[in-house]
Amino acid sequence: MEKLVLAKEGVFPVVYNHIGERISDAPKTGLQFPGTIQGEGKLAGVPSLFIRLSGCNLRCIWQMEDNSFCRCDTTYASFHPNEIIELSTDDVFNWVKYNLDGIHHVVITGGEPLLQKRALAPLCQKLKEELNVHITIESNGSLFDANVAQWIDLFSISPKLSNSVPTPEKLAAYQLNEAGPYKFHNQKRRNIEALQAYIDLTNSSNKELQLKFVAGKSDDYNEIKDDFLSHLLNWKADDIMLMPLGATREEIAKSSPLVLEMAIRNGWRFCPRVHIELFGSKSGV
Repeated sequence: MEKLVLAKEGVFPVVYNHIGERISDAPKTGLQFPGTIQGEGKLAGVPSLFIRLSGCNLRCIWQMEDNSFCRCDTTYASFHPNEIIELSTDDVFNWVKYNLDGIHHVVITGGEPLLQKRALAPLCQKLKEELNVHITIESNGSLFDANVAQWIDLFSISPKLSNSVPTPEKLAAYQLNEAGPYKFHNQKRRNIEALQAYIDLTNSSNKELQLKFVAGKSDDYNEIKDDFLSHLLNWKADDIMLMPLGATREEIAKSSPLVLEMAIRNGWRFCPRVHIELFGSKSGV
């Protein structure tokens, strides 16, 4: 049986493990029961369970408008995927099942979940057919897989702008070497064919899509239009979201006014990050 490689928190927030035993640690939310809310996008505020898979094909490091740097807020699932949990699809399914407790939404996130498409497809099928949950997948949009996609209800796709490229200056600031995923980030981050596949699928089905761009520079809207939207067909303005750059409350507060104006002027949605407002920038919430 195919195994999934999960990041350190695995399925979260939970009170039972994958064999149904009560765990000693309380959820990171501070609540005494499983579940949290979706913090971003069209389903912000909806009670959800999350599955975080480990590994990513990109290495995002952004530069804020004040020239400070900000990298991926889940580096343990992308930059340094060392703390992992390997489980069969059945074990991950059971982990979700024991913690649903009235929750109807499951979010599969990463890292980049589609790097594990072979094991992910049967998990999604089992979640849909046996638990009938709503499934969101959060992806960077560099990959598309039809076997996984058939079981997904909402595609939350976050294409990465050029500001995410790990330049030598950014790498030096974090004492990182330009090798592997760092070297190939720029050529992998933009896959118009994959993005069009998501648009086409949602336009021909009852599935939902959101294209969620992380923005933090005053001219980011031009890149979104010129490098992405102008190359895509049949997208809807209501599906375009701008999320303020930042991994902490303070960073988000810096970029939010700029991004809010950008969203309103272009007729796109502003996408807050409710979970950071509620819980701060910690994992497992």
